[in-house]
Amino acid sequence: MKHIGFLSFGHWSPSPHSTTRSASDALLQSIDLAVAAEELGADGAYFRVHHFARQLSSPFPLLAAIGARTSRIEIGTGVIDMRYENPLYMAEDAGSADLIAGGRLQLGISRGSPEQVVDGYRYFGHEPEDGSDHATMAREHTAAFLQVITGEGFAEPSPRPMFPNPPGLLRIEPHSPGLRERIWWGAGSRLTAEWAAEQGMNLMSSTLLTEDTGVPFHQLQAEQIQRFRDAWQAAGHSRQSRVSVSRSVFPLVSDLDRAYFGQETRSQDQVGHLEGGAARFGKTYAGEPEQLVGQLAEDEAVAAADTLLLTVPNQLGVDYNAHVIESVLHHIAPELGWR
Repeated sequence: MKHIGFLSFGHWSPSPHSTTRSASDALLQSIDLAVAAEELGADGAYFRVHHFARQLSSPFPLLAAIGARTSRIEIGTGVIDMRYENPLYMAEDAGSADLIAGGRLQLGISRGSPEQVVDGYRYFGHEPEDGSDHATMAREHTAAFLQVITGEGFAEPSPRPMFPNPPGLLRIEPHSPGLRERIWWGAGSRLTAEWAAEQGMNLMSSTLLTEDTGVPFHQLQAEQIQRFRDAWQAAGHSRQSRVSVSRSVFPLVSDLDRAYFGQETRSQDQVGHLEGGAARFGKTYAGEPEQLVGQLAEDEAVAAADTLLLTVPNQLGVDYNAHVIESVLHHIAPELGWR
């Protein structure tokens, strides 16, 4: 295990039981948690993106703000729904945020998850073309985005520009060198993982797979990872790929930990239905540190990945989530080979 970071969904609620009661709270606390995680020695700060929800949505202002407040930690998304994105505008935003962060962005993108509203991407002005479905549209947006962030010129310059142009076709500006190699695809199945490898994107796999073969979640996810790596090698890419998995991990080292998560010690995988198909959901890891070390050591997907993202309950506040991250880094991570 080379890298350990956190993944926040950025929920906010006006409930008196939440310490994150507004969109402002969610954004500012996200910045504070990333700063705290860097000080604790964590490797990454990642954020989920949802639209039409009381959660984090537009990611790039947040990523840029974190980039300006930190100096080492990787900053990423898990994931941006490409059905909603204008690829060229996104390339400008991503390039700007990456330059502010000094080349530390790790952008997870995907087709997206079930939505809060019906066909929400249509409100953003995006319609699938020629009878194609929304998943195809997401891949088309992705292809355009990946192309323009390479830095190659493609736009014909005006013969009467406001400012002098460099020679040749023009590219999206600002351009951030190396960003193309730090794009991840959030794959929910084995086939989409293979497709991501063919496109030269890293693999981001969460605690949910949109298929079920009857084997434990971590074994199915480990198979997904292996198929991704086999496809990556077959595609002939010259650089090394990266793979992340997400887990909910809560070492019970205080009375408050036991009050919040003591009931999760018997958590198991769950099988259900998502968007009309079978899905398998991974369990929560909660228990005494020595128990979690043993359980996570047997998690084949955690062993296969190079990056572990800890899903955090952000509405419990910055201090408590920093405590969870510190507990994992201190009690669990070294036993799994981190650092």
